[in-house]
Amino acid sequence: MRIAVIVTTYNRPDALAAVLAGYLAQRDAEFELLVADDGSTDETRRVVDEFKARAKFAVTHVWHADQGFRAAAIRNRALAATRADYIVFSDGDCVPGPYFVARHQKLAERGWFVAGNRVLLNAAFTNRVLRGQLPIHEWSLHNWLAAWMKRDINRWLPLLALPDGAFRKSAPQRWEGVKTCNLAAWRDDLLRVNGLDETYSGWGLEDSDLVIRLLHAGVQHKSARFAAPVFHLWHSDNDRSRLAENQRLLDALMQSKRSVAALGVNRYS
Repeated sequence: MRIAVIVTTYNRPDALAAVLAGYLAQRDAEFELLVADDGSTDETRRVVDEFKARAKFAVTHVWHADQGFRAAAIRNRALAATRADYIVFSDGDCVPGPYFVARHQKLAERGWFVAGNRVLLNAAFTNRVLRGQLPIHEWSLHNWLAAWMKRDINRWLPLLALPDGAFRKSAPQRWEGVKTCNLAAWRDDLLRVNGLDETYSGWGLEDSDLVIRLLHAGVQHKSARFAAPVFHLWHSDNDRSRLAENQRLLDALMQSKRSVAALGVNRYS
């Protein structure tokens, strides 16, 4: 099974460098990585180029011009640029632990998408991590417990590792809370629903739309909680001025059985 990790980023090269360091330290390097760049400047390109020179796996920089928040579009471009069998979506502010890719590979199962969760870092701790280039991707549970005691992170329980089991399929129709910062699916399932829907403009709900359409297509939810968390670096809130319109689009989708994106990945194929 060929795996591709798609990491979405926009003009945050220090955070992206920390994330890419986490992928460089993966215990299983049998994957390719695509940086889905939503219009960043040359500083981000330099970070990616430096990473390419060090990586033991294929790295592709997929870029389009900055025309506002277009995460769905750049993810679709990256999806069209790979022929991997299985896709792991994440973000350029979400640092993976050393077994992140391997555990997603282990949880992969036909007929299911796999959704993980996040540990949130606060603003002050995020600044210390980035300024000091702290290798949090290699931290032990003891390190994270100490960070939690100082309230540098919101929780530590997601760091406990549990094996695969029936509990992972206990909510097969759940879409709430699933985010593309930690979501994996078979590429042919993603193509069947035409990827992400670029009808969504600005920040918000394009990931929920994707998950609901996967459910409509018969692909069910399997949990990666207590297996493959990511460490989410703090950032200020995105512009949410389009959220109401995006919510209207999502509400309409939930009242239907539609599974195919109106404006999706097929435009790049």
